[in-house]
Amino acid sequence: MRALYFDCFAGASGDMILGALIDAGADSDELQAQLASLGLSGYRISIERVKRSGIAATKFNVAVDEVAQPHRHLREITEIIYRASLSELTRWRAIRAFELLADAEARVHATTRDHVHFHEVGAVDSIIDTVGAMIGFELLGVERFFASALRVGQGTVKTAHGLMPVPAPATAELLRDIPVYAGDLEGEFVTPTGAAIIASLCEAFGPLPEMKITKTGYGAGTRDPQGFPNALRMLLGELTIEDPSSRRVNEVRFGREESVCVIESNIDDMNPQAFGFVMDKAFALAALDVFLTATQMKKSRPGVMLTILCEPAARETIIEMLLRETTTLGVRYYEARRRVLARTLETVETRYGRVRVKVARDGERTLHFQPEYEDCALLARQLGVPVIEVQSAASAVYRERLDKQNGELKKE
Repeated sequence: MRALYFDCFAGASGDMILGALIDAGADSDELQAQLASLGLSGYRISIERVKRSGIAATKFNVAVDEVAQPHRHLREITEIIYRASLSELTRWRAIRAFELLADAEARVHATTRDHVHFHEVGAVDSIIDTVGAMIGFELLGVERFFASALRVGQGTVKTAHGLMPVPAPATAELLRDIPVYAGDLEGEFVTPTGAAIIASLCEAFGPLPEMKITKTGYGAGTRDPQGFPNALRMLLGELTIEDPSSRRVNEVRFGREESVCVIESNIDDMNPQAFGFVMDKAFALAALDVFLTATQMKKSRPGVMLTILCEPAARETIIEMLLRETTTLGVRYYEARRRVLARTLETVETRYGRVRVKVARDGERTLHFQPEYEDCALLARQLGVPVIEVQSAASAVYRERLDKQNGELKKE
């Protein structure tokens, strides 16, 4: 199983994570293409090769135009992410990071996650860093995450609320139960964005797990102190010993097994037009799936059973939304187990243009694939051709790529 280890000897930030991902081989063009679907403006991305104490690294920069950026709430950020052309996995990972961050800010300011005003972390550059990191992880096919203890720094840092101690209060909340240390240099080495990304993904913190390293990547920090390599190192590879205590996923013979929460409600007195709105809201809150089932209610009234699948961590947020947005008087929920295949997005060039392809795998085996409908539909509208022609062309190109890969494996 493909794993990633964050070696945080110089801390971690969103831009360092993105720099390390690109340095490790994530396609920067594909990453920026997916980021563009967020529909954000007022920023420019640049990527450059630099050195930190003699170590070659990649510096990812987001330059924000000198205009006032809005302070967004969690709801607004999740809606931006939901509207973008992202995979389910990337969308869920990004929203999960912002939910953890909102909870941390809420504890610091004695409020709730829905009332938190994001400042630095709600700005364009932090949204780009967080979502971009999750895109990069999927591009590299990372399934499990581990990290070293985090060097957080010492002293004070200037924030939207004024001078704050290092680690900043929200960062300290995010790093609860995670091993940290100050180090001997002044300054902030772990940002709230970096902490949210790592805390939302990693299942264990400590020494490097036993793994076969296949790639490394270095993401440069902004500062370049003399004699100190201010960079985040990523080690990617295959785990050689599976840990059965993984908090999210256990390997099974075919596919992977994980826990999900099932939320249901029977409704027979709501305007049918509202169901579409509720489904959109559920997906914006990181629902994995939403579907409607026609039912026969008491007094022979036709009704609808609304079913939502979500990660257990998203349960309360989605239940609160259902009680607020629908006419139901209550919901039922329970935990279920599901078996799923690993999914990745790859890109192919067709005669009509670039199309992403969703690929389902079990280990190294490709079981099936499907061109991304939205990409095909967009090209079909732009070029005035049937969407099925674009889908067929994308399938043919990917099939050719797959046959070539299989042929090379047989030669080996």
